[in-house]
Amino acid sequence: MSKRVLVAMSGGVDSSVAAAILKEQGFDVIGATMKIWPKELCGTHKERSCCSLRDVEDARRVCDALNIRHYVLNFEKVFQKEVIDYFTREYMTGRTPNPCIVCNEKVKFGSLLRKAEALECDFIATGHYARIGRNGFCRLRESSDKAKDQSYVLAMLTEKQLRKTLFPLGDLKKADVRKKAKTLGLCVHEKPDSQEICFVPGNNYSEFIRERCGVSEEEGDIINLSGRTLGKHKGFWNFTIGQRRGLRISHKEPLYVTDVNPGKNLIVVGEAFGIKKKRFKVTGINWISKKTQPDFEAEVKIRYAHKKARARVRITDGAAAEVEFHEPQKAITPGQAAVFYEKEDVLGGGWIEKTLA
Repeated sequence: MSKRVLVAMSGGVDSSVAAAILKEQGFDVIGATMKIWPKELCGTHKERSCCSLRDVEDARRVCDALNIRHYVLNFEKVFQKEVIDYFTREYMTGRTPNPCIVCNEKVKFGSLLRKAEALECDFIATGHYARIGRNGFCRLRESSDKAKDQSYVLAMLTEKQLRKTLFPLGDLKKADVRKKAKTLGLCVHEKPDSQEICFVPGNNYSEFIRERCGVSEEEGDIINLSGRTLGKHKGFWNFTIGQRRGLRISHKEPLYVTDVNPGKNLIVVGEAFGIKKKRFKVTGINWISKKTQPDFEAEVKIRYAHKKARARVRITDGAAAEVEFHEPQKAITPGQAAVFYEKEDVLGGGWIEKTLA
């Protein structure tokens, strides 16, 4: 009897080809599109975002072409609670959230996995570019296509979740995925990739936070590291550490946000050296591959587009650690994830709490 797999289908080319590959491999494939945002707002999103009515229709058309079942699953409530509320809460406390990581942990590999079990599926699958090593213990690994690797946003998955997961695109290049979609005659073979946070219309964070949190513009000071006022801002939630644009301050050298203080409604700025740090604290760590020693070397990423850098990791308790890069890194940002690597293997990941002196 064929193994049954529930494929998360966003209506994009990656998840569509993932479903096609699994069917070719002999799996009993079911497509599932997650409805995570109210109908009236999905229609306001740009073409390059996801969660639109067009995406649902594209996923259905692909499933028809592949002759597989397709379900639309309503995850609006769990998405609101676990992702949107988290997103706004983090910005209102001066931190910078990463909703994609939380969505993967709580929704795609949480609620969707439970739905798959209810449908008597053996696995769930997505179009993520990552790999899983299986040799008695499941390891999360980088994709073969390093330019598209998404292991960073999957670092909060547990070994138990990985055991029930398939990543069919892990050994493929993006160009090969589009070529296969075209060969199969799938309607999405030229569809642009999603480039925006799916639930923020027009990628306008400021307006979204004001509407969701019921806050209005509140003028505050922009100060330098010495405490001198250099300018004004209209809401601390508009800024994140390392940000350069939007300061509207004339200065001989480029200025960057070095701190966000919601309590005092202050934005602190400095020159480039002010955003470079070496040491920081990480909490809420999910260890996929447990380290036997409490003090070890690893390569660490502190945001999706960050190039891995060597660091010393000192575990202070099971779910917290102090990290020290060999060389200072730009914009170590509270609220973002720090992900630990040993070559291509993901050891685990946690949340950046604060930088350390």
